[in-house]
Amino acid sequence: MKAHIAVLPGDGVGPEVTQQAIRVLDAVAKRYNHQFTYTEALIGGAAIDATGNALPDATVDICRQSNAVLLGAVGGPKWDDPLVKVRPEQGLLGIRKTLGLFLNLRPVRPHAALVPRTPFKPEHLDGVDLVIVRELTGGAYFGDKATESHASGERSTDVCAYTTEEVERVTRAAGRIAAQRNGRVTSIDKANVLETSRLWRRTVTRVMRDEFPDIQVEHMLVDTAAMQLVMSPRNFDVIVTENMFGDILTDEAAVLAGSIGVLPSASLGANGTPGLYEPIHGSAPQIAGKGSANPVGTILSAALLLRHSLGLEEEARAVESAVAAVIADGVVTADAAVAGARAVGTEEVGSAVVQRI
Repeated sequence: MKAHIAVLPGDGVGPEVTQQAIRVLDAVAKRYNHQFTYTEALIGGAAIDATGNALPDATVDICRQSNAVLLGAVGGPKWDDPLVKVRPEQGLLGIRKTLGLFLNLRPVRPHAALVPRTPFKPEHLDGVDLVIVRELTGGAYFGDKATESHASGERSTDVCAYTTEEVERVTRAAGRIAAQRNGRVTSIDKANVLETSRLWRRTVTRVMRDEFPDIQVEHMLVDTAAMQLVMSPRNFDVIVTENMFGDILTDEAAVLAGSIGVLPSASLGANGTPGLYEPIHGSAPQIAGKGSANPVGTILSAALLLRHSLGLEEEARAVESAVAAVIADGVVTADAAVAGARAVGTEEVGSAVVQRI
């Protein structure tokens, strides 16, 4: 297979972790006789510094002409002023919206070797294997925003809006995924308070009843879900939820994995749209350039790229198996190392994964 991949290293540790993911993709290409080519493009703070725009038109063009997009991270203290009009996060939100990437998948499967890094006993995490399906282009993050003068100073609004169609398409994705797993979907909302959540619950109920009658569906309020995610994580199979709730819950779920640095994500759109793949962690500016960033989340994101954008299931499983073996051998960066164990650098983890492919 020949495939072209757009690489958006971004800011902070982004360039370091994407470099290791590319090494792994090249190892896959060599082993399975594929040809992968890459084009780098700017996004986030790096793009602001170079062009004044967090998402330059040239970057969008490169992404649209590619089979898939691999992204590092955006943001950092240099661009943190909330009063400026152009911020790195606008690049990330913009590429999702521009490419129509309405569906975000975040699998969570703890590694036994990292359990000591969590606050849980090993038996608490036995059998935990869940996928969070997050709606990615609606809700408060993309709604109209305003700040105006008010008697008490200022009044700000962030409009949270959803349409039936937006909820339907992410629900169908959750149903299809659950049908290939354990047949259970938990829909997370705040239907006791929010009108958008009432629409969400009505729509999920109808779509699952009419199109996925064999799937077991449960509705759960987001505050209960936040508690249950850490109290009884084995009870979840596929979680489907709106944009902001999904953002918060997936970061919370990182505690189950032992480090936010090991969790990948895939952002997908309609058929034919290049998917975007990135670790769920941020740019970690405090360790940028030190060679200590954890590349596993990005490498596993590359595995999702192989699976979802290129249809290479065997290759994706090879990467995931290699990562699991490396972690089991204790070849991990400081964020994932147990007390007293030796931590290695970003490049050493990448090399270890490459050697096992």
